[in-house]
Amino acid sequence: MPRREPPGGTRRFPRTLRLDDSDSHVFDRAAGPGEWAIPGSFVFSQVASEALEGAMRGAFVQGFLGLSSFGWATLVEVAEITEPEYAMLTDSLAMHFVARYGAPDIAAAAPEARREMEFAASLCEHEARTILAVERRLEADGIHERFRVVARPGDPRLHQTGWSSAGEDDA
Repeated sequence: MPRREPPGGTRRFPRTLRLDDSDSHVFDRAAGPGEWAIPGSFVFSQVASEALEGAMRGAFVQGFLGLSSFGWATLVEVAEITEPEYAMLTDSLAMHFVARYGAPDIAAAAPEARREMEFAASLCEHEARTILAVERRLEADGIHERFRVVARPGDPRLHQTGWSSAGEDDA
């Protein structure tokens, strides 16, 4: 089946998906349903492996970072986002890097925010409503991520496929 291009002025981007309330039990802060999301591996780039316990470990191993609440979600789905909303989220993420992660100013944070947003968008080379999951592990050379397509409940046409990214520079 040929891939349908998104309508003009939009692109595909991950949006949190809640099939049940398990995220609210797994993560300290669960992202709300329908939040735009990124993988968010940068959150763990300075965390020692022994500190990855409990809810933080759950977020590390299988979480996507919601861009409204900065909470975590286990699943995202591919959705259409408008260009103005995408730009607003990129600016908001840059501000978050200043407020939470010590970036010196918005100008310094903006390129990293754009990189995070572009990486998240690159995961969405699938039809809208495709469900994605992530699995992370920490190795000597950095964080390794594996993304996979998850069958939507009740849809026998979909199967699980996966691809990986390695190292902090790719996450």
